[in-house]
Amino acid sequence: MRISSIGYTFRQGFKNIRRNLLFSLASIGTIIACLFLFGLFYAVLMNFRTAIKKIEGNISISVFFDYGISQEQVDLISEQIRTRDELATLDYVSAKDAWEKFVRDNYDDPQAALETFGDDNPLVNSASFTITLKDVSHQADFVSFVSGIKGVRKVKSSEYTANNVAAINTFVGYGSAGIILILFLVSIFLISNTITIGITVRKEEIRIMKLIGATNAFVRTPFIVEGVAIGIIGSVIPVILLWYMYDGIINYVVGRFSVLQTVFDFIPAKDLFVVLAPVCLALGVGIGFIGSFLTTRKHLKV
Repeated sequence: MRISSIGYTFRQGFKNIRRNLLFSLASIGTIIACLFLFGLFYAVLMNFRTAIKKIEGNISISVFFDYGISQEQVDLISEQIRTRDELATLDYVSAKDAWEKFVRDNYDDPQAALETFGDDNPLVNSASFTITLKDVSHQADFVSFVSGIKGVRKVKSSEYTANNVAAINTFVGYGSAGIILILFLVSIFLISNTITIGITVRKEEIRIMKLIGATNAFVRTPFIVEGVAIGIIGSVIPVILLWYMYDGIINYVVGRFSVLQTVFDFIPAKDLFVVLAPVCLALGVGIGFIGSFLTTRKHLKV
């Protein structure tokens, strides 16, 4: 395509926006609303997942060994567990460590308790592995595997908590995806209507262009430019709004309720938007392109 043709294509694309300004604004407004809500869902979802990961990190599995097991057997069990992809962390807790932790958690004066028992460790057979998983939804399969390893006496896990965390995570993920999909379909529908009106208004002009030899691609491209331009405008605005809103809310919440930082780690705005901004732009362009492409393919049979 020659430079003059490219210039014509872009001029016509932006003229189409001005010609159908009301519908173009409606399409832009819908994309803004769609991507703004998408950004809100994304920000909430990512922070929620961060919180879930923090909770998952506290949901541990304890693996206890057979009485009188040797260190070589313990090492062998460790090697078998480390072959599992679900594994996040594995820490060895000796009988001494287990006893010291028990004393710290249950006695007002830990040192006095240790002096009372001296070298006599009531938890002499309580050496264990403390394990966390990358995804607690896989806990049942993991526990089943570990329970079958030779030398493992008992496996303690928080199955109820793990199942609830996994269920909440899944529900939020599917719920957000469903709402976002509906918003995208509405956006594509409105862009399609805008392009259809533009084609209807210029139908006679398009017919003449086709009669003098204009190709389908030449006729179709200005409308695709129109759709993509609407998508770009509709994606840039919500990203800017979301940046200032998210950054302001996080700074306010952290400054006003500093105690939340000890239990909840908010994702910094720059870390969130390094992904969200290009995703919104890609979605805006994609919605505009798909809406205009499908519409011109359907209606440009003149």
